[in-house]
Amino acid sequence: MVRVIAVSNPRLAQAFVDYMATQHIELRVHNTDEAAEIWLADDSHLEQVQHELQQFLVDPLNSRYRAASWQAGSTNAELHYQGYSYLQTLYSKAGPLTLSVMVLCIAVYILMQILGDDTVMYWLSWPQDSSQYLQLWRWVSHAFLHFSLLHITFNLMWWWYLGGPMEKRLGAGKLFVLAVVSAFFSGWAQSLFSGALFGGLSGVVYALMGYCWLSGERAPERGLMLPRGLMVFSVLWLVAGYFDILGMSIANAAHVAGLVLGLLMAFWDTRHRAHNEQ
Repeated sequence: MVRVIAVSNPRLAQAFVDYMATQHIELRVHNTDEAAEIWLADDSHLEQVQHELQQFLVDPLNSRYRAASWQAGSTNAELHYQGYSYLQTLYSKAGPLTLSVMVLCIAVYILMQILGDDTVMYWLSWPQDSSQYLQLWRWVSHAFLHFSLLHITFNLMWWWYLGGPMEKRLGAGKLFVLAVVSAFFSGWAQSLFSGALFGGLSGVVYALMGYCWLSGERAPERGLMLPRGLMVFSVLWLVAGYFDILGMSIANAAHVAGLVLGLLMAFWDTRHRAHNEQ
């Protein structure tokens, strides 16, 4: 048997299984504590299943999938939904690295409220001159600086929403590399426009957006995705920042650099699958 994908919603998993049953392809759902895994019994149908899965992920609520559930007689199938508290949900969808970064950002934000922005930025900001180049933490520590409650809330929600699944599916090593590399390059890009006095996790977040979206488009079996609608919203938000429509100080260069880097990394990581399909 071949694992096709793991999804967080058991009902959607069952809908896809029911739809493929109408195509005379047998899939099975295995519910775990973290997700509903879809397995293929006969791997000779893998290419067709992956093609249909791409269509399903784009529009999982399409009426043809609901109709398939009725046809397969699985609308009353026993589905294992677990009642989580908010903290349990937070922990179940993220790994140690994702949670550690969240805790560190919150701790730095609290310090900024107690000691003042200038004091903490003196310790953690992007290098301001050559005398700070060997303070290696500065090349990434600017990502932990946030200047308002809205700023940190927005970034940490996206970090958890995208970084958590990446750590669960691909491992902490992959998330660590993406976070460090995107923090460095997005910080470098932003420093060219605004100097060293900036901060925030948004460059890393945009890298995650680009990585998850393109991975979902090119290799959905990896279990990562960002709906196209959210991707469009993110790009529009970026454009709005450039035209100062929102009246907010936004690190536009960091956003663009992070997004481009995430897309490039996803393209590289899925290149073998693209070659195999040719």
